Amino acid sequence: MDEFILIFRHQDGSKIASPEQMQTWMKQTMDWIGGIASQNKYIGGNGLPLDNARVVRHNKIVTNGPFGEIKETLGGYIIVKAESIDEAVEFAKDCPILQGEGNTVEVRKIAKGDGTH
Repeated sequence: MDEFILIFRHQDGSKIASPEQMQTWMKQTMDWIGGIASQNKYIGGNGLPLDNARVVRHNKIVTNGPFGEIKETLGGYIIVKAESIDEAVEFAKDCPILQGEGNTVEVRKIAKGDGTH
């Protein structure tokens, strides 16, 4: 079984949800993750807040960010175990983040250091 990362992208990270919306979304997200965990396929994950972020560029210039340069923001990720990328995509299809128009979940296999990718 392989590991896959599901990366949550918000089209407009500047929109702020109400506390009620956040509570509803968090419950939906925890229920979704719980469903994956009940299959023993959830490994872990984290949210990525917009504040306290930096971008280091190839010329070693550091900027606060990633504000302004990108339209979408990374909201977080989870790592799952799956038999195939297709199974990982099926997990992604049920992600509550997809309720937001323009939001996406990117699914990528995690390359292992043992030469398997």
